[in-house]
Amino acid sequence: MSGPGDIQEFFHHGERVAVLTTQPLDRLLDYRAPEGGCFLGAYVEVPLGPRKVLGVVWGPGAGDFDSAKLRAVNRVLDVAPMREEMRQFLGRAADYTLTPMPAMLRLATRAPGLSDPPSMRKILRRGDRDPDRMTEARTRVLETIDQYGGLAFTPGELAEMAGVTSSVVKGLVKQGALREEDTPRDTPFPVLDPDLPGKELTPDQASAAGELAEAVQSGRYGTTLLKGVTGSGKTEVYLEAVAACLRQGRQALVLLPEIALTAEFLTRVEARFGARPAEWHSGATMTERRRVWKMVGQGGAQLVVGARSALFLPFRDLGLIIVDEEHDTSYKQEDGVLYSARDMAVLRAAMCSAQVVLASATPSLESWANAEAGKYKRVDLKARFGAAVLPEMRAIDMRDEALQPQTWISPTLRQAMADRMQKGEQSLLFLNRRGYAPVTLCRACGQQVACDHCDARMVEHRFLKRLMCHQCGETKPLPEVCPSCGVEGKMAAVGPGIERLGEEATALFPDARIAVLSSDLFGSARALKQRIEEIAAGEADIILGTQLVAKGHNFPLLTLVGVIDADLGLQGSDLRAAERTFQLMRQVAGRAGRAEKPGEALLQSFQPEHPVIRAILSGDEEGFWKAEAAERQAAGVPPYGRMAGIILSGGDVAQVFDLGNALARNDAPLRQIGAQLFGPAPAPIARVRGRHRVRLLIKAAKGAPIQEAISRWLAPIRLKGDLRLSVDIDPQSFY
Repeated sequence: MSGPGDIQEFFHHGERVAVLTTQPLDRLLDYRAPEGGCFLGAYVEVPLGPRKVLGVVWGPGAGDFDSAKLRAVNRVLDVAPMREEMRQFLGRAADYTLTPMPAMLRLATRAPGLSDPPSMRKILRRGDRDPDRMTEARTRVLETIDQYGGLAFTPGELAEMAGVTSSVVKGLVKQGALREEDTPRDTPFPVLDPDLPGKELTPDQASAAGELAEAVQSGRYGTTLLKGVTGSGKTEVYLEAVAACLRQGRQALVLLPEIALTAEFLTRVEARFGARPAEWHSGATMTERRRVWKMVGQGGAQLVVGARSALFLPFRDLGLIIVDEEHDTSYKQEDGVLYSARDMAVLRAAMCSAQVVLASATPSLESWANAEAGKYKRVDLKARFGAAVLPEMRAIDMRDEALQPQTWISPTLRQAMADRMQKGEQSLLFLNRRGYAPVTLCRACGQQVACDHCDARMVEHRFLKRLMCHQCGETKPLPEVCPSCGVEGKMAAVGPGIERLGEEATALFPDARIAVLSSDLFGSARALKQRIEEIAAGEADIILGTQLVAKGHNFPLLTLVGVIDADLGLQGSDLRAAERTFQLMRQVAGRAGRAEKPGEALLQSFQPEHPVIRAILSGDEEGFWKAEAAERQAAGVPPYGRMAGIILSGGDVAQVFDLGNALARNDAPLRQIGAQLFGPAPAPIARVRGRHRVRLLIKAAKGAPIQEAISRWLAPIRLKGDLRLSVDIDPQSFY
């Protein structure tokens, strides 16, 4: 196993080297080592045809190319070489997910401007003067730079983020409202002090923290499931594991499922270690991301807090990975390279002798089963921290409620909300549907407004005054006239979305301060973070939220959670429907009563006798997991069997089906391992962005060599025209 002090193999000037590039090629390319030579793993710029492309020296050249025609490496980048452990990780991840190596390398080099010499870049900061006149565009630029707290931007980045032309930015530089500077050399992040006093832990927390710290100190690989009820202080516990890692001089990575969670988390890290860690996510500026990438490789960043792609950063000596809210579906990358960050965290840790902590109040069945089987250790936190107690949970049987047409808040829930408002406490209404209404139809002809490019209904977003397709992002103005029959004034919104629920709440409580938390209502991650901080400080009486609010936010004044449609996730054929409903309802309910005031969670349901609803209310989590596990085991599906999805797409539906049928006819490699093939069948959403989609599903026994069989099965396929094929190992969704 390679360590931080690895002596990399060196190639002298003129020697043949094999380079893996980020270009979609199926092989390594031979080049001559540049003047001054290069190390194995060096990041290099190489000529490819007329272009210059990024690559990594992967080993000695193959020698099967005419040496007289061999081109030289242009230059070696001024960054730490890719370590042996990282090259092995990328190779193993590529083999597992059946992803070409160039695509894996692109994931590992997603830092903008890596190959730019510092002299090529200028950055902008806030100047000390105001422009002589303010325009709307200038205001947007200055607001953007202020919103990011003085972080540096490149001119192009600032123009793009503010939605203005480059001339607006240049004008502000001339006026002195923006200050142009040469890019400084990327500098290390402030040193974190693991020996600063942390929060006082309860005996339960201290015991759990001790177990995690001991595992980190072993210097060996291991995975621990940290299961704790919502509000039990999991964060404080795993921060002690981070402290143990830092004391050893190793690096730590904390993955969070939602950018909006990072603000509160960074504050807690700063309080514990005396400085802020490095951040890696789409809300960070490109200049900051380049700095993080370089410093991680040089050891100048001890702790990174980030999104799933932070797993592919070039850590010098990674000793600990925390996957917070490990059950969250956003850890599965659903386009490009299809991978599960939770599974890849375990693989990465195994490659570099690091520990993994999977933290959740409602673990995924995969992690629960691995702990049951003894593959993972399990540490439980059974009590909420401090004075907080778990909320009381009840179902509201909607069959007994006298609801007016086109309303969704039951009289029982309405009364509970009124009681909380009188006490100066907050209520949260949860509905996992963005927009105003999921369907817009014509009452004259019955036609529903669909997307022109997808087989999906368009969702009304009344705040934006537009219809939006949640598959491809296409938008249209709200129609006055039916696009199908031409009748005017008959268009109607059907069903509730979070915005429509907001209208109803405003009508019921006209004096209440109402905040809607939905990812599509905020232009930037920073704006969303700011709104969450305001709500936590008490600047709202009623919060309305989609899935976003289930993810770890702490609202001290929140004592009532009302779930508008607890039955929503129980519909459909997804094998994880019961598990996801259970997790989401428990997580949402856990937002209530996290401080001194006791909380209550009310679930509106038309089927309160459903086994999943009963399990949620009873709190018998282990009973739920055991029943769910028994069902999955009997069916031979994950985590007690293997699955893989094959997604075919193209502009011509007949061609897509022809390819699917050809694959189904020639499935001998799958049958040889005892696998079953289902399909081809239209995907549940059969057209996205004008492309027709067809799915095949492979089901195999737990130990079957599914990747090797799929590789042999697909090897003869040559895709023609615009046909595309992608493989999804361990699919999480079946859309």
